[in-house]
Amino acid sequence: MRITCPYCGARDSREFEYLGSAKLLERPEGDAVADFHDYVYLRENPTGENAELWQHVLGCSAWLHVLRNVTTHEILDVKLASDVREGKV
Repeated sequence: MRITCPYCGARDSREFEYLGSAKLLERPEGDAVADFHDYVYLRENPTGENAELWQHVLGCSAWLHVLRNVTTHEILDVKLASDVREGKV
């Protein structure tokens, strides 16, 4: 599997580390313990397209928002996670 880093170009997936679901970018507001518990511990196990966070650990260290089909491992889209969080893309 190859992931195209916005800074470094197409690279082998062994240069990257999977960090979890991109839903982690949607941190809950406020102090609600139940909301934070759900944010930390409750995860879906989807099939098909899934938004994920990856870090280019053996390259530029960028955090990436990767849209990937978890069934076929096809990479559909890659953006910088900071751009997605800030609503730039």
